[in-house]
Amino acid sequence: MSKHENWHLPVQKLAAKRDKEPVPYFETFTLDENLKTLGRGKTYTIETFGCQANERDSENLAGLLEAMGYTKEENKTPDIVLFNTCGIRENAANSVFGMIGEYKHVLKSKPDAILAVCGCLAQEENFVNRLIDHYPYVRLAFGTHNIPELPELIAKTQEEGRVVEVYSRQGEVYENLPEHRQSRHKAMVNIMYGCDKFCTYCIVPYTRGKQRSRHADEILKEVRLLKKLGYREITLLGQNVNAYGKDLEGQPDFAALLAMVAQTGMERIRFMTSHPWDFSQAMIETIAKYPNILPVVHLPVQSGDNEVLRRMGRRYTREQYLDLARRLREAIPDVVITTDIIVGFPTEDEQAFENTLALVREIQYDSAFTFIYSPRPGTPAAKLEDHTPLDVKTKRLIELNDLWHESALAKNKAYEGKIVYVLADGPSKKNVNVWSGYDEHGKLVNFTGENLKVGDIIPVHITSAHTFFLSGEAVKEETE
Repeated sequence: MSKHENWHLPVQKLAAKRDKEPVPYFETFTLDENLKTLGRGKTYTIETFGCQANERDSENLAGLLEAMGYTKEENKTPDIVLFNTCGIRENAANSVFGMIGEYKHVLKSKPDAILAVCGCLAQEENFVNRLIDHYPYVRLAFGTHNIPELPELIAKTQEEGRVVEVYSRQGEVYENLPEHRQSRHKAMVNIMYGCDKFCTYCIVPYTRGKQRSRHADEILKEVRLLKKLGYREITLLGQNVNAYGKDLEGQPDFAALLAMVAQTGMERIRFMTSHPWDFSQAMIETIAKYPNILPVVHLPVQSGDNEVLRRMGRRYTREQYLDLARRLREAIPDVVITTDIIVGFPTEDEQAFENTLALVREIQYDSAFTFIYSPRPGTPAAKLEDHTPLDVKTKRLIELNDLWHESALAKNKAYEGKIVYVLADGPSKKNVNVWSGYDEHGKLVNFTGENLKVGDIIPVHITSAHTFFLSGEAVKEETE
């Protein structure tokens, strides 16, 4: 099918634009009456890829669909399938296209079914062009800025047959969108959207738009409602949470917001993701002050070499990062620090990689997400010459993983024989007799016990430790 003249296709140059104009802020959301019954008697499925921001978007997408009358379909013959995509790494598109192929059978039994693609990949020019040219049975594509328009886009697709609607703009803030939360005891709370850091390897500022913070009173209202509904843990979300409020006059900074959220009495509070450049001493002091702010800090370092950090546009040095980690541990002795590290960034030579290993040895991370550098079209780093062979990068990745696995296991071994408090997520899909959840230090705990209940905070005696999780037994309550 040729490109329709009414389609809006992504333009990365427009997505990179930043100005000082106020961000459009919509405090209410209203669904047209004629769209409230469009999905009556029909079903939907959402396949989510990527980070917590995408998971939270999927909760809103599900809410919008249910507001239209759709119900969630557990088997794979729904009337609408949404692929909410992630564009962080190069192979993400292939994964999505593979999943799309698995749903082709839906069209055989339901010719009117809609296969739709949204999320970060839908904001990328190359991906959308490939989708248009080679996947004609994908009838709807829309971007991260189009989520509130999903009902109208579905109606338009039913009328026109195929629609591509991707806005390349700085973005807006929408409050009170319909939602269907995946958990009844843990919730994600967006505090901001987008990013203005423009790290040279990162596609997020182009796919997610300008940094734009929600008003603090709206965030607090959401947290209080979640507490009233019985939620026991929240995660404050943003591409760079500790830059919260910098784009709004009269709003608190992240340290002040974090204190306000803690004062609501929510039992457990997490946040992610933090950029080291914006991590203030006030944040450290706030985490240390409030016991309901969990002592877990995800602090992406990306590289331990100053020249590589400079080329990445990270805005800090290894010395500044190490000083931040030192101050965190001085103020919060039991703090858990996790990270992201990219291996094989262009210009990373053996010495640069050794500098990263040295930093990892010094920090002793509890966990790390490690990746071989994946060039994203349109980012500055994609233009850098890369002379390092893939086999060398793969060897480096293995060496790095072996190193942090050692520290992770050592950290976890310290929990053996101790009692931790686990927020129970439920039984394992592989073994209904083994439950899992996360403790107050963000550790995954697999455990057994009797009379367990999802959403309870359960004392668990740790019997053995592993690199990626702890094992234990629920402590039986003493009876008189």
